[in-house]
Amino acid sequence: MYAYSFYDILPDANAIHRSDEMSDYGARTQAPDFIRDGGYNSRQSTGWTWTQLRNINYFIENCTNPKIPEDVRKHYIGLARFFRAFFYFDKVKRFGDVPWISKTMPVDDKDLFNGRDSRLKVMDSVLADLDYACANIKTTSDNTRSLVTKYVAYAFKSRVCLFEGTFRRYHRDGLAKGLEGTIDTWLTEAVNAADKVMKDGGFSLNTANGTDKSYRQLFINKTPLVNEIIIASVVDPALSVFNDANWWWTSATYGARLSFTRTFINTYLNIDGTPFTNKPGYETMSFIDEVKGRDLRLQQTIRMGDYKRINGGQTEAAPPVFSYTYTGYQPIKWCLDDVSMDGGSRNDNSISMLRYAEVLLNYAEAKAELGTITVDDWKKTVGALRKRAGITGNTDVLPTVADPYLLSKYYPGLNAVLLEVRRERGIELSLEGLRFYDLIRWKRGELMKQEWNGFYVPALDVLMDLNGDGKNDVFFYKVKPATTINGITYINVAETVSGVANPQRLSKDTYGELTWLNNIKRVWEDKHYLYPIPEADRQMNPKLGQNPGWD
Repeated sequence: MYAYSFYDILPDANAIHRSDEMSDYGARTQAPDFIRDGGYNSRQSTGWTWTQLRNINYFIENCTNPKIPEDVRKHYIGLARFFRAFFYFDKVKRFGDVPWISKTMPVDDKDLFNGRDSRLKVMDSVLADLDYACANIKTTSDNTRSLVTKYVAYAFKSRVCLFEGTFRRYHRDGLAKGLEGTIDTWLTEAVNAADKVMKDGGFSLNTANGTDKSYRQLFINKTPLVNEIIIASVVDPALSVFNDANWWWTSATYGARLSFTRTFINTYLNIDGTPFTNKPGYETMSFIDEVKGRDLRLQQTIRMGDYKRINGGQTEAAPPVFSYTYTGYQPIKWCLDDVSMDGGSRNDNSISMLRYAEVLLNYAEAKAELGTITVDDWKKTVGALRKRAGITGNTDVLPTVADPYLLSKYYPGLNAVLLEVRRERGIELSLEGLRFYDLIRWKRGELMKQEWNGFYVPALDVLMDLNGDGKNDVFFYKVKPATTINGITYINVAETVSGVANPQRLSKDTYGELTWLNNIKRVWEDKHYLYPIPEADRQMNPKLGQNPGWD
């Protein structure tokens, strides 16, 4: 019963489905304060909280009853140490060096106001906790997908070790200087942990209902699809446990109105496995044409083509809605198709927290970083994911040609294999809360400054059909026509609206890509790779110091 209290550390369903709110591939209502010029400092910083850690340490110290068999005690201590590793991984990602605390502290403890410990010490301790959890947690399966098992621990370990190994590689001249000799150790640990899940965990990719449905089903199913979902935030109508995904992803006022950028949508491959950006004239393709013949995850991630919703028992076409989307690329990944779910916390779909696809990608990326990835590795990881998405070509061979688009827009200097692994990770795991910290570990935070661009508009004052159903949907103008048509959304892209700079424009003024909030400056400096230590906590304990650039 005590161990159940540890689960409060895990994010709830709403936190998970919203967790990519700050990412390079998402335009949103406002620029995040964290990357807005002059918008963030140590007085706004949060997250320096330790209550949950004391709860865990108290349990570890007191789980000593000799009447309880040793293997049972080790099992529960393993659970506690898993959650301590989870807690500290979050702290290190956010703040870098933090105090390592492995005991409970009374208010007069002499160590209470110590300074921070090194990243080396803290992450070695996190790894030790995860190793203990993997070795001692007895539970190997849980069909509710709501409990931490041995293979949850191994899967999470693959995430942690990949993060730390790549962080140390790409920050070796800065925040991880002096840790170069440990890079391969962490990457090897990531490979081994993922391999354990792949060989012994009993998981597989969900392929039920075909290549056009199996991916999205993972995110809208009422109960977790146990073949692929490793752990989830589970709904329970009987206990009135729901989430608000539909409200968040459809409301004109409630959420961040996150919309994908065109730069990212361009990374989805053609169905034959070739880059979409190799097509002549892709830059000026209309929305209705550019989404055809692509990786089938695209139609399971955004509104396009024949996507439909249920309204009052009737099925109706549902093109992108500009009361929500800023770019035309409106997500559907977590959103149920029934419009009755769109207001309030009514969603009864369980929200995945960690799934087998990520483990495959952790394995592939770690092996690619080590330079040991083989054709067989590729086929059972990236190749398998692409086959599940209906892609017919380049799934069984290692890539040899670096995509110029990815090199120029995302990852200059990478080899072809790493480029494709990162492409796959971005697409497969989009909106699952990993993107921002992927950019952090790859030291590609400057991608947060990318233009928030949308689909191509060939001209003003032209009715556009976005889903090919023969009915027009949207009209872009500078001077609104005197007569409007019911069912058409009219979007003003003039320089100003009511004397104020218009955040919604076209890149070439009267034609081109939609752009959003180009008038708000977003910045990225090296200091943004860590959050500042909150000022109030520094005042209580000056020994904490401050992260670089935030003084």
